[in-house]
Amino acid sequence: MAGTFSLRIVSPEGDVLKEEVEFVILPGGSGELGILPNHAPLIAGLDIGVIRYTLDSTIKRVAITGGFAEVIDNSAIVLADTAELSEEIDLTRAVEAKERATVRLASHAIEIDVRRAEYALRRAVARISAADEKR
Repeated sequence: MAGTFSLRIVSPEGDVLKEEVEFVILPGGSGELGILPNHAPLIAGLDIGVIRYTLDSTIKRVAITGGFAEVIDNSAIVLADTAELSEEIDLTRAVEAKERATVRLASHAIEIDVRRAEYALRRAVARISAADEKR
């Protein structure tokens, strides 16, 4: 490998991932953040989205629902609100969640919590994106 660094993803349930990786793309609050070996120190807020990382020249994915990242001393630590490895995502369930959220938002009913429905939609889209191997 040309160069690697440690990537650790932690959620409230515990460690989700700990690997030596070549490259990471994080869903930052203001756009995507690319991290390479020997990156400058960084602390950033993360948004709902997909972490993509390269391991042995293969792109892997993890869906997260926000959190924080710290990059220091050739290691990146992600403290995620929730995190799911792509191979652990139930794609059928994620698609159903997306459909439910879309129907809720389209109904324009007064009793619908729009912010909560939008959050559910964004979370489902991130899970689908992480689970889809073609992306």
